[in-house]
Amino acid sequence: MRVLGINAAFRDPAAALLVVGNVVAPAEEERFNRRKHGKPNVPFSAWEMPALSARWCLQHAGLRPQDLDAVAFSFDPALCVPMETLGMDDPWDHLRVEYARRFASLLASDLPGLPVDRARFVPHHVAHAASAALAGPYRTSAALVLDGRGERASHLTGHYVDGRLEVLAAQSLPSSLGLLYEDLTAHLGFHRSSDEYKVMALASYGKPRHLDAFTELVRTTDEGGFITDPVDWDAYAPRASAGDLTEEHADLAASVQRRLEQVVLALGRWAHDRTGERVLTMAGGTALNCVANAVLLRDGPFDDVWVQPAAGDAGTALGAALHVAREQDELGPPMRTAALGRGFDDDELERVLVKARVPHERPANLAAAVADELARNRVVAWFQGRSEYGPRALGQRSLLAHPGRAENLELLNDIKGREQFRPVAPLVLLERAEEVFDGKVPSPFMLFVHEVRPAWRERIPAVVHVDGTARVQTVDRSDQPLLAELLDEFDRRTGLPVLVNTSLNTAGRPMVDSPHDALELFGSAPVDVLVLGPYVVRRADLAAEPAGEPVAEGAA
Repeated sequence: MRVLGINAAFRDPAAALLVVGNVVAPAEEERFNRRKHGKPNVPFSAWEMPALSARWCLQHAGLRPQDLDAVAFSFDPALCVPMETLGMDDPWDHLRVEYARRFASLLASDLPGLPVDRARFVPHHVAHAASAALAGPYRTSAALVLDGRGERASHLTGHYVDGRLEVLAAQSLPSSLGLLYEDLTAHLGFHRSSDEYKVMALASYGKPRHLDAFTELVRTTDEGGFITDPVDWDAYAPRASAGDLTEEHADLAASVQRRLEQVVLALGRWAHDRTGERVLTMAGGTALNCVANAVLLRDGPFDDVWVQPAAGDAGTALGAALHVAREQDELGPPMRTAALGRGFDDDELERVLVKARVPHERPANLAAAVADELARNRVVAWFQGRSEYGPRALGQRSLLAHPGRAENLELLNDIKGREQFRPVAPLVLLERAEEVFDGKVPSPFMLFVHEVRPAWRERIPAVVHVDGTARVQTVDRSDQPLLAELLDEFDRRTGLPVLVNTSLNTAGRPMVDSPHDALELFGSAPVDVLVLGPYVVRRADLAAEPAGEPVAEGAA
C-alpha cells in the first residue's frame, strides 16, 4: 500500500510517503519554499498546501499521484463543527468530500492526478499519537499528545496495544496547555506558535514566584484532563518586546514552565495508572518542551519516554499515513533516524560548487581536516546526507563549534541573529555521554535536557545553560559514522568528546535544506568553513592563513 500523508490544515505543512508501511520520504514545506512554519494564504486552510514537499516525496519514490492507494489527511473537517449546527442529518461525508475536493484543486497544477476518491481523514490528535507510537520502537505503549489545538481538543491520552489505539481521554477546547504557552509567548514579545522554545530558555533565568497562582489557574481533573482559566498576564509582568525583558518576565516564564512540568507529570501518571504500561510515547508541539520531557522521565512512572522528533504539526503527515497503513496491517521497521529528507550525491554537490565558482577542496580525511578547523576555534557549517525531519538540527544541517570557549555561545547567537539568553546544544559520542552528562541515554533526537556533570562544566562552557543543563544529542557510530569520526578527531586534538551543535540557519529562516541554501547562508553569515558533503570551502582570508595551534579546552 502506498500512502501519502498530508498536514495542510495546521501550521508546519508537510507531506510523508509510506510504501508497504515503510517510511520512504517525509518532508516539510518550509524547506522547499523557504517560509518558516508556513504562511496563512490559502482558502479553506489555516496554512498552506504542501505542494512542493508532496511532489518531492513522490519523485523520490519514483511514483505518480495516481499510483497512490490513499491520501491521508491529519485533519477531519467533520469534527470541527457539531452536526446539529449545520442543519444536516449527516454532514460528515459532505465536509470531508468538500475538503478533499478543494485540496485537490489547489494542488492540480502541481500534482495532477491526485486520487481524491482515495482520501482518508485521521483526527489531528490521533495522527500525532500515531506519529510517535507507530514510528517509535514500541508497538505497545501509553500515548500522550499535547499541543495548542486540534479540531476541537488540545490533548489526547491513549493506549496502543500491538499498534491499535484506544482513546482514554481528550481535553476539549478552550482549555489548552499549548495555547496557554502561546499566550505567554506573545506576552513576552515573541512570535506566537513559533517561538515557544525561547520562553523555555528564558524560564531558566527566573524563579517560579507565581507558581501558586498558576496552580489555581491550571488544574488537572480526575478524568485525565485539565482546565486552563484565562490569565491576566499584565498582573504578573507588563507586556514586553523581545529586547526589553526583565527579571519579572523571566520569573513569569519560570512559573508557567514549572506548572507545565507539573501538569505533564500528572497526565503521565494518570496514563500509567490506566494502562500499566512501562513506556510512554509522546507527540504534539508541547512534546518539544525538552525540560518537561526530562522531568516526566526522571520523576514519572515510565521506564522510557519516546518522543517523535517531528513532534509538531509537521509530524502529523507521517502519523496520518502510519494510521492508515496500520489499518491495513502494514507497518515497517521503527524510525531509527530523523535524516529522512532531501539528500544530494557528491556529483550534485560538486556541480553546484563549480557552477557557483566557489573554490573548494576534497580532503583525503574529511573528519581530520574539519576537526583541525574546529580545534582552531573556527565555526563550521556542516551539510551531510539527508536533511532532518523536525525542528532539531541533528548533525545533517548543523553549525558546529568548539565547546571549550565560553564566548562561542555569544558568537553563534550573533551569527544566527538570536537572543543571547538562548543556549546551544552539545553533540557527544554515545559511549562517552554518561561520563559528561546525567540524563536519558541514548538521546539521538535532542528532546531531553541533561545535567552537565560538575567536573565538565568549566571544560565545555559554551554548551552549559545558566541552570547547569544541556539539551544533548548522543551520536551512535552505527547511525552516524562520519559524525562519530569527527568527534573522535576533535577529541584527539582537544581532549573533549563534545561539539557545539546548533541549527544551520539564520533568524527567521528555515533550516538549510539544499546546497544552494547552504551557499546562500555561507555568503551572508560570518561562518568560517562550509563542509558540503566531502567538500570543504574556506573563507579566502582563512585559506591564506598558516595552520594554527588547537585551542586548549576551557581557554578564555
